[in-house]
Amino acid sequence: MSFNPLHLIQARIDAWVMARVKRQPGPIAISRGRVYIVPTRFGSGYALMLLVMLLGAMNYSNSMAFLLTFLLAGLGLLCMYHTHANLANLRLRAGVTHPVFVDEIAHIEVRVDNPSRQARLSIGLSWPRAAQPADTQDIAPLQTATMRLPLAAARRGWLRAGAFSVATEYPLGLFHAWTWAELDISVLAYPRPAAARLVPPGSAGHGSLEASNRIGQDEFSGLRGYQRGDTARAIHWKSLPKSPQPMVKQFQEALDQDLWLEWHALPQLDVEARLSQLTRWVLDAEALQRRYGLRVPGTTIAPGQGDAHRFRCLKTLALYGADA
Repeated sequence: MSFNPLHLIQARIDAWVMARVKRQPGPIAISRGRVYIVPTRFGSGYALMLLVMLLGAMNYSNSMAFLLTFLLAGLGLLCMYHTHANLANLRLRAGVTHPVFVDEIAHIEVRVDNPSRQARLSIGLSWPRAAQPADTQDIAPLQTATMRLPLAAARRGWLRAGAFSVATEYPLGLFHAWTWAELDISVLAYPRPAAARLVPPGSAGHGSLEASNRIGQDEFSGLRGYQRGDTARAIHWKSLPKSPQPMVKQFQEALDQDLWLEWHALPQLDVEARLSQLTRWVLDAEALQRRYGLRVPGTTIAPGQGDAHRFRCLKTLALYGADA
């Protein structure tokens, strides 16, 4: 990799600024004093070309060469002003961030407000040391752009987004203007669901995921969509011509039983493996529209069903063992 003094200058500025960036709830206003600017590689070549033109004009005392040189120099200065102004006075706010599972990519949402009557073009967001912006958008006058930064969920629990840069090289790419900001954004990472579909052990008064597929003398209660693992006997064949997907018969006795997902039902697994298997059970029970409860050391969640119940159970698993 060739040595680039402009990258060295930018790295020194970044180190100085990053040491002073504070995590803020937002909105964060980008003042003119917070915008830094350096020439790009193309801009450096442009400046070198102007220097050569100036030396040539001086050597030959050519007034037209002087005129062209000063005209292009003025264009460069005008470009520097507009590049800097393209970032000034933008406002940054935290958007909506949805939970993900470990090893998935979370999308950190940042809302960028343009309070001026001038469009802001080619605004990019990126993480530190990224070669290219993660998201680049144009922002119309008096409008808001929703931009997203990808964040890999390497572990479960709350993941802090960290500082990111807001940058532009508009209009001609001669200059690179940027600033740093850190919004108070965290994303929740659930444990990675186990691949093996171990079935929770049934006990007296407790259901199991197997019960939802059972065919017997129980009272028929309705139909549900086909799930992987359903037997051919459970399929309601008469509904096939009318339904876009196979339907499976359900029986009342199995559905009336609450399912308990127990930490102590997995003594052969370590902590993370237990959390992964319990996560798989939560997802399976929800897909089967079963009422289920969760028991882990220190926490018991009563049986329930639905998105809010699913979130509560998965959040409990994600934060298990956390200090806060």
